[in-house]
Order: sequence, then structure tokens, then C-alpha cells
Amino acid sequence: MKKKVLVLCTGNSCRSIMAEALINAKLGECVEAMSSGVKASGVVNPHAKELLQKRALWRETYHSKVIDTVIETPFDLVITVCDHANETCPTFPKVVKTLHVSFDDPSGKDVKEYALTLDLIEEKLLPIVKKELC
Repeated sequence: MKKKVLVLCTGNSCRSIMAEALINAKLGECVEAMSSGVKASGVVNPHAKELLQKRALWRETYHSKVIDTVIETPFDLVITVCDHANETCPTFPKVVKTLHVSFDDPSGKDVKEYALTLDLIEEKLLPIVKKELC
């Protein structure tokens, strides 16, 4: 049975969605990733979505969701990817472990920043998830 990881951010529009897509694409044989937001925006950042589509990582099931929709899911690992989410992360009733790996938010910056953030997530976050769950 696959392990489950939740990637948590503030808005669940960019960084956490990119991490969810990367984990599912690169580590999908052993891990199922989901993402959520402490204060979900309800919208996936269009630059993040376009980048994930270009790199063949996008799935139509990806969307911005509030924490309430996943709080009861039994995760093996919860990773916060922004400082605000780390500070306000709720206590999950069924979580084994929580980690914090922060990434700067590319929202509102030059479109090149999205690719840099995605590459950083792949470089820094994927090895941690692999080590913890695979």
C-alpha cells in the first residue's frame, strides 16, 4: 500500500500544488501526494498550472482545496512548504510525522521564478519524501 503525504501551504495555489504534482510524477510508485491550504485560495495559479502542463506533470484532478477536506485523511507525512503554513499548521489527528521545508512564493514575480521554484522543490523536497516514505 502506498504511503500518503500531504503538502501544506497557505493558499494551495502554487508551491504545494507543484510539490504534489512532482511527488506523484516522480515517486508515484511508493507515495501518493495530496496538497491543501491553511487558507486555500480556491484557484490554482495559472503560471504554476501552465508550467506543470509544459513539463507533463499536470493532472486535471489537481485543484486548490481547504484543509477541512483532508484533515481526517490518515497521512504518513505532512510537509509545510511555507513559513505561514508551518506556524499555523493544524494538528492532524492521524499524522505520523510533520516536516517543514520552506520555498519562496513565486506568485506575482517574473514567470521564470516559477520554474526556479519547481526545480528547487524537485531538488530539495523529493529526496526528503523518498527517504521518509519509499
